[in-house]
Amino acid sequence: MKSPLLSLPGAVPAEGVDEGVAAHYGDLFREQRALADGTGFVDLSHRGVVAVTGDDRLSWLHLLLTQHVSELPAGEATEALILSAHGHIEHALYLVDDGTTTWAHVEPGTQDALIAYLESMKFFYRVEVADRTDEFAVVYLPAGSIAEVPAGAVVRETAYGRDLLLPRTELEAYAAKAGPAVGILAHEALRVEHHQPRVGFETDHRTIPHELGWIGSAVHLQKGCYRGQETVARVQNLGKPPRRLVFLHLDGSDVHLPAHGTEIRVADEGPDGRKIGFITTSVRHHELGPIALALVKRNVPLDARLLAGETAAAQEVVVEP
Repeated sequence: MKSPLLSLPGAVPAEGVDEGVAAHYGDLFREQRALADGTGFVDLSHRGVVAVTGDDRLSWLHLLLTQHVSELPAGEATEALILSAHGHIEHALYLVDDGTTTWAHVEPGTQDALIAYLESMKFFYRVEVADRTDEFAVVYLPAGSIAEVPAGAVVRETAYGRDLLLPRTELEAYAAKAGPAVGILAHEALRVEHHQPRVGFETDHRTIPHELGWIGSAVHLQKGCYRGQETVARVQNLGKPPRRLVFLHLDGSDVHLPAHGTEIRVADEGPDGRKIGFITTSVRHHELGPIALALVKRNVPLDARLLAGETAAAQEVVVEP
């Protein structure tokens, strides 16, 4: 879905998964500083929007999701995962309930698969699941923003800012009031700085929640049965995850950032050493320089110097080994 805000001055379209919104509007670092200062907004209108209504919506979702949502208060934001039968991450849902509807925004293009799964699990519950992506656009306001929230918007407020679900017909008018517009690359830079994983970037076909630090924030350990719970409980109680998320400071002398999937090796073993992980997201940060998130094997020493392709990297712990 192509955003109308791509017609704003300086807009450069994003590519890949984030195609349809602006990568930036001409000055990446200025846009990052705006978000860090609590000003501007990010057009996330390419993300999927799913709504669940009905008297049983929260109790039903509680049975399917990794998060405790059966008594979720109206207006309280949370996040949750849907796992495979083997405990691998399939979907991440960013949730809020407004008292009559549970809203979720999800990764671009994943809403059809999510809805198909939810529909298959309705049984006798009094719930209705709807794709509202054509009607609502997601807009992000940074923490500290004093931008006005229009009437009729669904608000999901977190420590990192507010997600607004606006009627899509109001997106252009809201952008004219809430500027300056900030591109998805600036949003990604702050996401990496805050060590926030993203499905499809920090995950592959075998990622489990423990590897990314999603235990607690998206996975509740004292709730009832859901698909994949056995893996979550077994790893939590009896073992350790095979990999861990790390934050990397990259060598700033390299012109190019290592791409998603770039293999990581221990520097002391040289470029032909064994592969111990891969880059998940790399960005240029307005203060920290080139940084990245990566998945590495759990037993990689915390003080090991790393190579991402040919780029030197120093790690900071995100998930404890």
